[in-house]
Amino acid sequence: VSKPVVKDNGIRPSSYEKMAKLKPAFIKPHGTITAANSSFLTDGASACLIMSEEKALAMGLKPKAYLRDFVYVSQDPKDQLLLGPTYATPKVLERAGLTMNDIDVFEYHEAFAGQILANLKAMDSDYFAKTQMGRKAKVGIPQMEKFNNWGGSLSIGHPFGATGVRLVTTAAHRLQQEDGQFALVAACAAGGIGHGMLVERYPS
Repeated sequence: VSKPVVKDNGIRPSSYEKMAKLKPAFIKPHGTITAANSSFLTDGASACLIMSEEKALAMGLKPKAYLRDFVYVSQDPKDQLLLGPTYATPKVLERAGLTMNDIDVFEYHEAFAGQILANLKAMDSDYFAKTQMGRKAKVGIPQMEKFNNWGGSLSIGHPFGATGVRLVTTAAHRLQQEDGQFALVAACAAGGIGHGMLVERYPS
C-alpha cells in the first residue's frame, strides 16, 4: 500500500550549506541546475496490469482506477526540452471536457526543480500560451495543495523505466485515500517529448 512520503530520502552526504554552493551542471557559471536540485537516479522496478473493466471483473480482479485518456506531445528540444507537461495538460483536459478545477490529484514528474518551476510559470502565462502554443489563454497552474502530495521525483528519486507507473499508481492511491475523482499525470522526457494522462478513481 502506498504511503505519503514525509521526508526527502535521497542519499546526499552533505550539508544544505555545501549543496547551496554547488556549481551549475549545464550553463556555467549562470545556470541553476545542480546535483542537489535534480531528481536522483534510484533503484526501482514497476509492473502495471492494464485491461478492460469487463475482463478484470470477469477474472475476479478489483480495478484501482480507469485510465480515461492520454496524449503525447513534442516540442523543440533546443528551447523547450522539458516543457512537456505545459503542452500536454490542456490537451488532455480538453479531450475529456474538463478544466484544472475538476482535477483532485496532480502527479507531475520532477526532472529538476528548475524544470517544474519553468512548467508552472509557462502554464500560468497568457503570453506563452499565445506565442508558443497557439492557444487563446493559459491553462493555469495546479492547486499546490493537490500537487505531488506524497513526494515527487525530486524527493523520492527517479528510477528510469519505473517512474511512469509510479506516477499513475500514486495517483490512483491518492484518489482513493483523498476521496477524489480525477487525477492528472504529466511528465517530460528526453528529446522534447511530453505526456499527459487522465486517471479516474474506480468506484468502491
